[in-house]
Amino acid sequence: MPSEIFQHNSGASQEAPLHWKVELTHTCFLPSQLPLEPGLMEVVFSGRSNVGKSTLINSLFRRKVAHTSGTPGKTRSINYYRASHGDQAWYLVDVPGYGYAKRGGEERSSWLHLMEHYFMKSPNIAVVMHLVDFRHGLLEKDKSLQSWLHDLGIPLQVIFTKADKIARSKHRGLVLQYVKKGLYSLDKPYVTGATKNLGIGELQRGIQNLLFPEAVTEEL
Repeated sequence: MPSEIFQHNSGASQEAPLHWKVELTHTCFLPSQLPLEPGLMEVVFSGRSNVGKSTLINSLFRRKVAHTSGTPGKTRSINYYRASHGDQAWYLVDVPGYGYAKRGGEERSSWLHLMEHYFMKSPNIAVVMHLVDFRHGLLEKDKSLQSWLHDLGIPLQVIFTKADKIARSKHRGLVLQYVKKGLYSLDKPYVTGATKNLGIGELQRGIQNLLFPEAVTEEL
């Protein structure tokens, strides 16, 4: 079975990035601040604290909207970005990263309470984009998140990050290796490298096609 089927194309012919409009609408530190009424579909970005989530989000919007830091674990709130392209609109929801060892016990408890409340109460989650460092594959906490969300019935889509730090000739083999080990993903994993815009255009189109499968693809 050819390894091409195990990943989206991220080669030299990759799609050009789209121009998404963006507006930060909610910043939630407490469960009581979450907008849990029915509304726009939500695409949730989740991953380990050092996975490059903010950098990827900024690449998708082609501007700095998410704060980036050399210190992991800086994002402590759930941030809602209203995204749009043409007449299509949705929320990109940025949730705090996990796995940061230096978080104190009280902070970890607060983080867990916020995350549980969001994932168990929000009626608008369309998919969780699970960001995984391409250099390491799924670590134990990644697998735990996948199992928990799968048990909740929440769809997952794997996005590998930091692929631009690995020779492109090794990409297909690594994806095949990780897929064979087992993971939950709606579709083939995306392979991205935000610093070089690797796979950004394809990921944008994939998100829109997932949310709006009936849309006329010519507009993309």
